Formats: sequence, C-alpha cells, structure tokens
Amino acid sequence: MSDRYETRPSVIGPDGRPLTLDDLPPPSTTRWVARRKAEVVIAVRGGLLTLEDACRRYTLSVEEFLSWQRAVERHGMAGLRATRLQDYRPMTINT
Repeated sequence: MSDRYETRPSVIGPDGRPLTLDDLPPPSTTRWVARRKAEVVIAVRGGLLTLEDACRRYTLSVEEFLSWQRAVERHGMAGLRATRLQDYRPMTINT
C-alpha cells in the first residue's frame, strides 16, 4: 500500500447513503431546505468539513450553523423545516 493513500471519514447522509464533499450543496446555495441544512450539519459532525470551512463555504454565521445543529439534535431533520419552526421554539410569555 502507498503512503499517499488518504482515507476520508465515512459519513452517512440524512437519506441513509454515504455523503461526500461532492454531495454537499454548492457554495452558491441560497434556498436552504431541511435536507441541505442537515447535509451540512452531518458533514461537519462527521469530519468532512470543519465548522469554519462550512461557515466560510456557505457564508453562514457560527450562530446560524449552531442553531441548525441544535435543531437536528433536538428534533431531527424535521426541526430544520422553516414552516415548522414555531412548533419547535419555546413559548415566551410577555409580561
């Protein structure tokens, strides 16, 4: 075996198939559906991208990425749906 052989982390995407850098949304993505957000979160969690690389590549703030990550951890991919966002936010009471 060659010393130049480089192994990449094996990451399973939200659809159950292997996820590679080529499978990630393009950097020009402007419409962020739940599946695309989940792919980026899974890529960072699995080591395909660093948090810094993901934020730079997709012009995200760290806070925005972390909010996606929290939504996935708490509610799965359904928590990333913009139309369901209010279902997952804690209620606040104005006094």
